[in-house]
Amino acid sequence: MPSLADLQTDVRQALTSGDVTALESVLVGGTRAQGRLAIHQRQYEASLATALLEKFPATGWLIGSAMMMRVAKVFLRAYPPDRPCIAEYGSEFPTFLAAQDAEATLPYLQPFAELEWHVGQVSIAISEAPVAWSQLVCVGAEALPKVGLTLQPGLRHVHAAWAIDDLMKVYLTGSAPDRFTLADTDACIEIKGARGEVQFTRLDPATFLFRTALAMGRSLGDAAERALDRDERFDTAHALTALVVDGLVTALNPETGVDA
Repeated sequence: MPSLADLQTDVRQALTSGDVTALESVLVGGTRAQGRLAIHQRQYEASLATALLEKFPATGWLIGSAMMMRVAKVFLRAYPPDRPCIAEYGSEFPTFLAAQDAEATLPYLQPFAELEWHVGQVSIAISEAPVAWSQLVCVGAEALPKVGLTLQPGLRHVHAAWAIDDLMKVYLTGSAPDRFTLADTDACIEIKGARGEVQFTRLDPATFLFRTALAMGRSLGDAAERALDRDERFDTAHALTALVVDGLVTALNPETGVDA
């Protein structure tokens, strides 16, 4: 008789891959033990596929529910959940979905799905108390470049070669125009919000680099250098002030250092 831990592993393998070989010796009782297990396999597949469709409704709207369901069923076999919270499931789906589009009929499919993933994460975020400007002043000019910033949980950044935020707005507002052309343009998109509210903002490339570097845990000095490398006209003081005034900074992390 296998241990409880081994049995749980074998059950998980049977549900996620469909392979019941390791369970054959313990599937007893009645005449259709494997048939009863198949009920749980179908429930597992249906519940996760439904969860993915609910996370990516705009992507399903874009490519059709039939293709979404087909890819979702393949995806959950390749990427079974590895975390207890179902809200965290599906981050790999945009890349996986784009790989299934062998003919590349929608070159913006992956960034659009990634944008939707971030929209979903932002919409369930809860805002934290912002840092006051006086707290930043107390750090001192000499120490400030080494400080890191913690940004609001409901803040995400996406860089795309298409104006996918315009397409997402069409879906979210439900007001599709008679004619819509998706612009082939460089888009540095910031998504922010909380508790169901979502807002899109286009950032200039230098500001985008500055904010994404800070979000990755880089110091203020390092983030500023990256932005200045992109645009020598970048105003660090103005960019920092905008973050604080907009309530996007929730904590100061002293002595973060300048990352290589």
